[in-house]
Amino acid sequence: MSKTKLVYIWSLRNAAADQAGRYIDYKGEQRYMQSPLEHLAWLLNETWLGDVYTLAGVINDDDAQSPRDCAALRDYGFSRSAGAPWFYPVGLAVQGRSLDELLIAVPSRYRQLPLGAPERAPGKREFEQRLEDKLMALGAELVVLDGLLIILDALVRPGSRFDRKIVNIHPGITRPDSQYQRRGAYATLDALYGARGLKVIDWQTKATMPVARVPMTGASFHYVDNGIDSGEVIVDVLDTHIDPADTILELRWNNFNRSLFPALAQGLAHMVGAGLAEPLLARSAVPA
Repeated sequence: MSKTKLVYIWSLRNAAADQAGRYIDYKGEQRYMQSPLEHLAWLLNETWLGDVYTLAGVINDDDAQSPRDCAALRDYGFSRSAGAPWFYPVGLAVQGRSLDELLIAVPSRYRQLPLGAPERAPGKREFEQRLEDKLMALGAELVVLDGLLIILDALVRPGSRFDRKIVNIHPGITRPDSQYQRRGAYATLDALYGARGLKVIDWQTKATMPVARVPMTGASFHYVDNGIDSGEVIVDVLDTHIDPADTILELRWNNFNRSLFPALAQGLAHMVGAGLAEPLLARSAVPA
């Protein structure tokens, strides 16, 4: 049976904000922050998902010419280097191939242009064309986004080559009818405020208003459209209880392990029309 070619797209600067691949402070202890990419490698190496998927490439959109991206990646850099932290362990292989060898940069350089600049829209179109060309060269049949900090346009329009072939794993419930809905780049922080009985009404000033407490959050695996986490939900998992005293990284760790990693596994299983065994769904990515 031929395997589905999977391509993973992320923003290194988002993973750096999570301190992926490092140990973080957690309630007076230290816990390893496994990235979704590292967990995907485990799924493909250790579960039956590796029999139906092959990881063809891992694309990032970070721009080494951007001062903002350089600042965001000052600890990690844009590729692995001796003595610096990286997003997953040295020597990590997936399906017998070095994960380092699968890394591909397709910089979204248009982000350096000011909002409203006349060159920005054509620059974004050019970026998406380069991204599509790379996906075609890799033979991508399913594309998984994780923390890609841009909104796709032409690539996901109805009728386009990759329409309903690009999915996103998001650290929040995205169903519009759910009281737990948390969309956008601030989904985890939004959930943390919600567990404290607050709603942010202005993300620039962090002004808040009191609301009823929402003590849980989760994760969604959904199709990507032209909106912000507004695509059709394929699978979601609501299994993360929030301690109002959590730091953002403590909540991030919990949500990855309790909800996002299971949603990733279940979502990939759904895309090939199969179900996962209960032990796989229940397994935590790293020991508590």
